[in-house]
Amino acid sequence: MSKVIGLKCRECGAEYEAGIQNTCYECFGPLEVHYDWDEIQDTASKEKIARGPPSIWRYADLLPIDGTNYVDLGSGYNKLHHAKNLGKELGLKELYILDDSVNPTNSFKDRVTSVAVSKALELGATAIGCASTGNLASAVGAHAAKAGIPAYVFIPSSIETGKITQMLTYDPNVIAVDGTYDDANRLASEVADQNPDWAFVNINVRPYYTEGSRTLAFETAEQLGWNAPDHIVAPLGSGALLCALTRGYKELEKIGFIDGSSCIRISGSQPSGCSPISTAVQNDTEVIPIRELDTIAHSLAIGNPADGYYAKQAIQTSGGYAASVTNEEILEAIRLLASTEGIFTEPAGGTTVAGLKSLVESGHIDPDERTVVYVTGNGLKAQDTIAGAVERPESIKPSYSEFTKKLNNITKTNN
Repeated sequence: MSKVIGLKCRECGAEYEAGIQNTCYECFGPLEVHYDWDEIQDTASKEKIARGPPSIWRYADLLPIDGTNYVDLGSGYNKLHHAKNLGKELGLKELYILDDSVNPTNSFKDRVTSVAVSKALELGATAIGCASTGNLASAVGAHAAKAGIPAYVFIPSSIETGKITQMLTYDPNVIAVDGTYDDANRLASEVADQNPDWAFVNINVRPYYTEGSRTLAFETAEQLGWNAPDHIVAPLGSGALLCALTRGYKELEKIGFIDGSSCIRISGSQPSGCSPISTAVQNDTEVIPIRELDTIAHSLAIGNPADGYYAKQAIQTSGGYAASVTNEEILEAIRLLASTEGIFTEPAGGTTVAGLKSLVESGHIDPDERTVVYVTGNGLKAQDTIAGAVERPESIKPSYSEFTKKLNNITKTNN
């Protein structure tokens, strides 16, 4: 018996069969996967999860795939770091970081892509695609290669060289667009409309794609001994990740795996040069799309966030808040995370850590709260952006006397 009943409109409640569709025909609202929770409660257990693979597919009973034909590169079940050094630096007693920079293509997009491509194949798709600021394009290229299916990825031409190099290596069909992510997304949506048997992971199979992000909540709770955190901080781009995390914790409580999901405070962080969601939270206004983007956090440069309204609602309902951080603060946070916890993140992760710092300093995070931060991408993808924030070391002659001179200079600088 399938655990997926079908798709359901988030706005009007209209129901549809589980297919390649992301918009309600009645009110044009977004669709979500409609689960049979009785069936899930009968099959899922903590013991079964513990025996599962060290990837997102240990939570297969909570994901929208029937059978076991997964396109699995091993994403997920990553370490929840107890970030004692960074916590001490920021004045937090219990801080954790879930590091998704170590996934197969080095970002959290491997989670969502693994689920979306697996479902696309189940639904008979003949090709897959996406609109992307870089990380998703690489994840789609890698999973398409594993699945043996053609891929079409649409990107803004201005994204980091490292991300373009990575995605090209998987040999998908890359369409670079002169414009923003929103321009690339509009073109990809038009292509998806004209090719109904192509599954664009973040467009016409988006309801299944977003389900992959819920596994971050599942992993957090499991590694905390099936307990909920007090406060979480996530990056804000489209808003989908934050919404999926919120839903994931609530669903764990629904099936009796954790308590207190309604008490989790949800906060986000967005670059100030592209901050429609965080600005709406701060001013308690509607989420207003923006056209002019100015941020080094290209992964979060989405001027018209698809889930912006719902992300704002999740933040405010939970009693959380949203930070807006500058490019300088993002680069500083990348170095802070690396120098305290040994984790090298891209500007999206820097945005989250900078937002964490801002939220602590403004009193929106209590020092006693058990706080979890989600780092979603690897710094190696954005070296050309980060390089400007570090100085190349001066070389010395290979002699001990030269080293002692250098050591004296280091000691003087540190003192």
